[in-house]
Amino acid sequence: MELNLQPRAPACFVSGKPFSEGDRVASLLAMTDSGAVLRYDALEANADQLAPEGFVACRWVQVYKAQPKEGNAERALKLTAESLFLTLADPSTEATPETDRLVRFLALLLERKRLLRPKGRSPGGDKDLYEHARTKQVFTVPAIELSPEFFVAVREQLSVLVGEPKPSQAPPATQAQPASS
Repeated sequence: MELNLQPRAPACFVSGKPFSEGDRVASLLAMTDSGAVLRYDALEANADQLAPEGFVACRWVQVYKAQPKEGNAERALKLTAESLFLTLADPSTEATPETDRLVRFLALLLERKRLLRPKGRSPGGDKDLYEHARTKQVFTVPAIELSPEFFVAVREQLSVLVGEPKPSQAPPATQAQPASS
């Protein structure tokens, strides 16, 4: 799963103030009424003033860290399931029901791709532990019940991020030809 979205903005969407090291930045992904998926970043103090049109797929808050200058700009534009998981599951990202749901789903997806390895449950039993294959970092993932409601909610969130699935078109029915004698 790949998405092309904007990288984190250098300044607050609401106030225009540039972010500084250590600022708490609230981010959200939303699909506008025209179908575009946009990322909005604002200082946490201004987050309540973010009111994008359309459906908000997820929100999170992180402590701002300056990007290295030598970063690959094209790579930063490509949001993969793995990079979205790493962003949302980062311990500095504050959890919300929306992000918990996406993190759980992405963990399942990345486990299947062998990018995450299950490592058991947390001592309280309310979180699953996963090790990231490349970095060896261990992430805690909410142990959310995989109910039909869970998948409906995830589908709604993912439809914002990757678009609605196109209806499959069945091949045209062929008429049986009478057997010739």
